[in-house]
Amino acid sequence: MRRIRQSFDVLVPALVGVLVAFMVVATSAFTAAIAAPAALVALASGAALWWRRRNPVLVMAIALVGGLVVQLVAPLTVFPLAALVAIGSLAAARSPLFSLPALVLLLGVISLNFRTTTAEDTQFVMAVAVVVCAVGEAVRNRRVALAQAAQRAVGEEQARIARELHDVIAHGVSVIVVQAAAADDVFDQRPDRAREALRSIDATGRATLEELRKLLGAVRPEERPGLDRLADLVEPLRAAGLHVDVRRDPVPLPAGVDLSAYRIVQEALTNTLRHAHASRADVVVRNDSGVLELEVRDDGRGGVAGFGRGITGMRERAALLGGTVDAGPLPEGGFRVRARLPLAVTA
Repeated sequence: MRRIRQSFDVLVPALVGVLVAFMVVATSAFTAAIAAPAALVALASGAALWWRRRNPVLVMAIALVGGLVVQLVAPLTVFPLAALVAIGSLAAARSPLFSLPALVLLLGVISLNFRTTTAEDTQFVMAVAVVVCAVGEAVRNRRVALAQAAQRAVGEEQARIARELHDVIAHGVSVIVVQAAAADDVFDQRPDRAREALRSIDATGRATLEELRKLLGAVRPEERPGLDRLADLVEPLRAAGLHVDVRRDPVPLPAGVDLSAYRIVQEALTNTLRHAHASRADVVVRNDSGVLELEVRDDGRGGVAGFGRGITGMRERAALLGGTVDAGPLPEGGFRVRARLPLAVTA
């Protein structure tokens, strides 16, 4: 799948540029002095499509200018194919505030062909441009809907964990506080009673710790996802246009670590899909000397707004297991989330 996508990203710019350049050169109505510059502009417009996923606004602008130049210099050649491809990518990546003005400009460039081609042909290409833009917008809406659904799921999971933590901890901590106060009151006069209170504190603490382990562990495991379900997690993201590559070492995991690792990866990918405007993300899971290491990196815009709350939630999850989460933009571009979770939880 990855190779197919990469091949497609290479072939589209090449085919569009070469096709338009060939049609310019092959048109006998123009001299070499006119055809050569127009062909170079066509090649440049096609080559710019290579960056259409990373910077669709700039690529759209280049395609519009290139299409306009070709139409003015060699109007008998071809419609602005590069711009037709670029408008779809722009609509899929940005809001209508960007795509609709670009579509209007594209229709204006296409309308120049009224001078040299039939009205039916020009209207057909205009309709194609509108359809391509609409398809791109549909892709973007689906991507946003998936991201919102994933965000809601994360929020619901966080709320569930908070409720369960309250139920588990509130009683145990209350008992410990009462017993500690009682031990302090009788410590000098009745050391035997103080010792009983301390034993009760010890027993209550151990019971509470066990409840916490159950909370993070195998409570109804059929409803608690783990890293073995990463394929199910990334499939809808791929369908939404985000290429996700997963590399995972076969590491046996405690149930609590498995669940938290899954949720951290889920949150990181959700942030990538929703905020980063990325085209790909890489997920790496490996065992580093008894510590589960997770790394999620993308090629989008690092450090954009919207990541803060999600990162806080990931850090809270990791801290419950004695782990850590580091997140931040990469020097070469993109964003990385790295988590380290101990495989052995100590009391």
